[in-house]
Amino acid sequence: MYSREIDGRVLTLSASGWTYRRTFVLYDFETESIWYHLEGTDGLTCISGVYADRKLGEIGSVMTRWNTWKADRPNTKYLEFGSKEPKP
Repeated sequence: MYSREIDGRVLTLSASGWTYRRTFVLYDFETESIWYHLEGTDGLTCISGVYADRKLGEIGSVMTRWNTWKADRPNTKYLEFGSKEPKP
């Protein structure tokens, strides 16, 4: 997981349509920059564009199943596809 913030700006990241070494290459809509996790580095590196050679930092994450997450965090809310309000 990576932060989407750089220089006080929040980027909208999406898959670019390319992969390299089985990893998605990302694209940000705001600057049309290309982002990739370079092996042996922390964060997501801008490999082309406005933020070339700059990084988006890593943020903590947990890989788990929904039932485990919900049992550990019963107050979690989520959005169901097509819904406009969080579900309890």
